[in-house]
Parts: sequence; C-alpha cells; structure tokens
Amino acid sequence: MRALKILIIRVGAMGDVLHALPGVAALRRARPDWRIDWVVDPRWAPLLVARDGKGPIVNRAHLADTKLWSSAPRSKATLLSIRELGRALHRERYDVVVDMQGTLRSAVIGRMARASEFAGFRDPKEALAARIYRQRLPREGEHVVLQGAALLSAACSVPLTPGEVELPQDTDGVAWAATHTSSKPLCLLAPTAGWGAKQWPTERFAELARELGIVGFDVLVNSAGHDDPIPARVAERSSGVARIVSPGIPALIELVRRAGLVIGGDSGPIHLAAALKVPTVALFGPTDPQRNGPWGPGAHRVLRHASSVTSYKHVDDPDPGLARILVPTVLGAAGDALNGLSN
Repeated sequence: MRALKILIIRVGAMGDVLHALPGVAALRRARPDWRIDWVVDPRWAPLLVARDGKGPIVNRAHLADTKLWSSAPRSKATLLSIRELGRALHRERYDVVVDMQGTLRSAVIGRMARASEFAGFRDPKEALAARIYRQRLPREGEHVVLQGAALLSAACSVPLTPGEVELPQDTDGVAWAATHTSSKPLCLLAPTAGWGAKQWPTERFAELARELGIVGFDVLVNSAGHDDPIPARVAERSSGVARIVSPGIPALIELVRRAGLVIGGDSGPIHLAAALKVPTVALFGPTDPQRNGPWGPGAHRVLRHASSVTSYKHVDDPDPGLARILVPTVLGAAGDALNGLSN
C-alpha cells in the first residue's frame, strides 16, 4: 500500500490538542512512512513542532490564526491569512482529512484542502459541520482521547490504540526553565481554566501554596500573561511562598518536564503534565473527568465532589462542587500522586 498524506484538523485549545495527540501518535507508530500534517492555532504549534518546523509526530503544522480571524474578521490581514492557508492545504493534495474538532470553522478549514476523503464525527460539536464531511463516523469511547483515536482509525482504515506521546524540545525553553527553578522539588499550580466555573477558589490555591511551601516545595503559579489577576492573587495571598511565572508554550513544556507535581483544574497545564508523565492532581467541577480527565501513563489523581453537575456551558459562576474540595483533600491526593498512585 502506498504511503498516504493525512491532514489533522484540531486548531485548539491547548488541552484539546493534547487530547488529540495520542491517537495521532498511534497512527505515526503504525504507519511511520505516512505524511501526517496538522492545522493548529499558532499559539499551540509548539506542542507539535519545534522552531525548525519539524516534530516527533507531525511532519508539518499549518497555522490557522483564529485569534486574528475572530478579532478582525473583515480585515485584509484575515483575508490574506485564510487565502494563504487554503492555498497551502490544497497544494499538498492530502489523501485523507480528519476533523478532530467538530466545529463549523474546523470543517470549513478541512474542506479547503479539497481531499477526496474528509471525515468527521456524525454528531460534531456544531451540527452544521457534519454537512461538510464526506464521511460521517460514529463517536466511540467515553474519553475524548478514545473518541479521537477511533475517528482517526476509521477514517484511515488503520487499527489504533492511543498511547504515549512525544513533545518537541526547545533549547530556549530549556534555558528559560533552568533559570526559573531551584534545587527544591517543584510544584506548578495552574489556577486558571477555560471559564470561571472550572476554577477552584483562589483562596484555596493560596492556602495550598503555603502548605506546599512548609513541606519543602518550590511553588510556581502559572500565568497566561502578566495582567492575569488570578495567579497574581494566589501569589499575593501565599505569604511569599508562591512565585508567578508566565512562560510561552515551549518554556512551559520544559518547566513541566522539571516539575515533581502539577495541580490545577481542567486546563492545558494539567493535560500537558499528564502527557509528560508528571504526577498531577486535577480538580474537576462542571466537566466530566471520565470524558475530559488527564490522559497518560503517569500517576494522576482526579478530585471531583459528588455534588458537581456535568455542564459544558462557558459560565463564570463558580461550581459549588469545586468549592467543597478542601485543601487537606488536595494535599492527600498530592501525596498519593507522588507515591505513584493513580485513580
């Protein structure tokens, strides 16, 4: 059988890209001679490829600057960006395109490649997307990693079992991480998430930081930017224990590689830690960990109060169940994760 050219559409976000990777990594292992490219937001491209454009799993990352498209949909820059992406995709003449995102935008991007086979879920996140696919495949498996691998398997006619992933290494990121860590064991806190309902109370993170400092951890608080108020409040209320860091994705990858423990909600850094086999404690509220929990071979403890109700609505109101998870419970789960005990 000739080597095929496969295009993956999974533009973002960070955790979603990481959850798509195990299935794609399985395809790479099963068909090492195939070309596998990916359409991704520039912010998350370092999860797939290094600065030279090459990655351990993906041959090439096509950049879809969706942040620009959303902020200035009618601008000349947006129109040029979309046109250039469409031309690049069509030029490659892919055999199979697989939309692992399931939105109308991702389906339109995939259609721009004009491949003979274009597959997506029968029940995508946005129903209109299904009208654009040529293959509408059933969703199989409970966890999104299993669902993505099954979709890719059916689209490419290759049996796939999602497994470990390898992420690119960045020399500047390695240097950055070395200058921002100490000889103490490192715990990275990730207090923010995609929307407010997924965030554990700031005061709890600050209390947790103080307790971790007492037992000898160097506690860092991940911040998406210097103007992010939540990490700032955690650090301010930690009695000087926690330090804020604001790494880019390449540096964040290298920082997490050095960590002994990562604690946070259903967010990108937690899923990054799981992919890198770093012990994690994941605090879940409105999202279901059976569907979206940490995936990987490491020790991952997931905490979710029985009162939390599954809802994927992007609301800022705090989830009452998350507020019922107390610091001693998190510390106990951290001890289990550090001892290699997973859920």
